Amino acid sequence: MKDPAYEAGLAVRRRVLGDAHVKRSLENATTFDQDFQDLVTRHAWGDIWTRAGLDLRTRSLITIAMLAAGGCHEELKLHIRATRNTGATPDEVKEVLLQVAVYAGVPAANSAFRIAKTAYEEMAKEDAR
Repeated sequence: MKDPAYEAGLAVRRRVLGDAHVKRSLENATTFDQDFQDLVTRHAWGDIWTRAGLDLRTRSLITIAMLAAGGCHEELKLHIRATRNTGATPDEVKEVLLQVAVYAGVPAANSAFRIAKTAYEEMAKEDAR
């Protein structure tokens, strides 16, 4: 049995990223990275994303800004796709990425815009099916 922070984190992780992604992440965990999966679920999702101080939409936008600024492209795409579940709109993401351009640099924002554009195009194709 996992602790309450883990269980709460797992619930919000599923809500934001989707059941399929979380299931895949947990099923693909090995003895090498299982501790990392537990850490992310418990601390990032359970201790931080469940806090009452910010709603999921705001946390989503902040996360997108930090991932874009840090050049974390794979995670950025994941969190752009998660905006379907957090309520962050493409226009809000665009504004966040413009903010990234000013405070973290144009190259970071340029990559982030490219990633976001691709993610939104993929999501539109999925929705059209």
